Amino acid sequence: MQLPESQVAVLEAASADEARSVDAIAEATDLPPETVTGAAFLLEEDGLLAIDERVDETIELTNEGIEYAEEGLPEVRLYEAALEAGADAEPVEMGQVIGRSGLEGDAVNIALSNYARKGYGSIDGGEISADPDASPDVDPEAVALGKLLGSNAEPADVADGEASIDVAEDTLDELERRGLVERRETTIREITLTDRGVTELMAGVEVAESVGQVTPELLTSGRWRDVEFAEYNVEADAERIDGGKVHILRQTAERVKDVLVGMGFEEMEGPHVDADFWINDCLFMPQDHPARTHWDRFALEEPTHIDELPEELLERVERAHREGVGEDGEGYHSPWDEDFARALALRGHTTSLSARYLSGHAIGDLEPPRRFFSVEKVYRNDTLDPTHLLEFFQIEGWVMAEGLSVRDLMGTFEEFYAQFGIHDLEFKPHYNPYTEPSFELFGTHPTTGELVEIGNSGIFRPEMLEPLGVDCDVMAWGLALERLLMLMYGFEDIRDIHGTLCDLELLRETEVVY
Repeated sequence: MQLPESQVAVLEAASADEARSVDAIAEATDLPPETVTGAAFLLEEDGLLAIDERVDETIELTNEGIEYAEEGLPEVRLYEAALEAGADAEPVEMGQVIGRSGLEGDAVNIALSNYARKGYGSIDGGEISADPDASPDVDPEAVALGKLLGSNAEPADVADGEASIDVAEDTLDELERRGLVERRETTIREITLTDRGVTELMAGVEVAESVGQVTPELLTSGRWRDVEFAEYNVEADAERIDGGKVHILRQTAERVKDVLVGMGFEEMEGPHVDADFWINDCLFMPQDHPARTHWDRFALEEPTHIDELPEELLERVERAHREGVGEDGEGYHSPWDEDFARALALRGHTTSLSARYLSGHAIGDLEPPRRFFSVEKVYRNDTLDPTHLLEFFQIEGWVMAEGLSVRDLMGTFEEFYAQFGIHDLEFKPHYNPYTEPSFELFGTHPTTGELVEIGNSGIFRPEMLEPLGVDCDVMAWGLALERLLMLMYGFEDIRDIHGTLCDLELLRETEVVY
């Protein structure tokens, strides 16, 4: 009997008395495991070998998981620091507790995002409180990390759905979501020599010349008539390769841009770091508004202020704040400081771009009707939870024209969201310093059935438009791109798609719907 060289080697390395794994035969024959697997499948078809398969799962701590197992989970360390600071008696300034905990970088965000979720306490208005009855010693994730650390020298096996260490499945799922453990499924194939295989070996098996690829030399020489061509085994194992792809958030952002351009809008662009003048003052946002405190904005340490602002516009905006506009205008009767207006910060909304464009500062004076939009990042010092992050994408848009009304604004939203299969919008009256009337938008989450706030909108007030030199109506909005994804795909936690805790497998498998 003649067989290709690789099949002969595998046949001779197999045993009729005990099953041998593919890896063991690969080591004995000095062949790659995938070559052994391919040869074994062909020998099985000829009845010379028997192959048994099973799927094994191993659980291993990642480097981050090992670090947390040794030093403690960030949220546990934050809780312990909060107790030391007396936060179980009364709220303590968050920066003080973070400093005491020794947490830095991403670990701070991870701690904040899991602190309230686990019932260690609450974070509100830049202050942190601690629940004195919380028990980090029984934190299931911390306990599981400790167990896995002890078994990490030899990975924990999972057989028949049960781990060799006592860890609940939902805890393992959460640790995997956080990137603290890796769970790998491996197909184990064991090979045994059949009676026929034994008979053929005893009769003698010779190596036949086999060719895996047709070459010009093989054809011109005529040798192709005498060689045996190797069969191509489509069932042989192949290494999984996850190629790079555009993030689903970026894909959806591009889809949003396509939709808005199709609706006649032009795209705006501008700086992520801007003067408070453009971010808030031009929007008729009072300088003593709570959203403009250091708790809610990210101010720049260097440089701290902008040098150049349009002086005439600066004067008009200040006058609107102090005196209002029109015969019945009163303004805010509150302090207004030019130094604060020049202070630099990360923009908390992309309405700063709208102010730049409407004032003519960005691309020159605009004549109605015009429509503009942007899909850009904004930055807010929010409390992290399933619907809030410190940075996110905002879909900014506005239309300037004569005689606009709330009906026009609602109709625009219905047309826009219909492009993404969303038709059940609800509207709720709201207050904004820079729009009147104003309302929030809500959509129904496809999985939970709950209403999710997806945006804010309104008609810009005269106190904002008149200083900018605009004498027609302007309707505007700011929508959340991440929450659009929640309605489209059923995500319940935007941290699954965005940030340090994102679910990579989810991102690889989710496709953008067009």
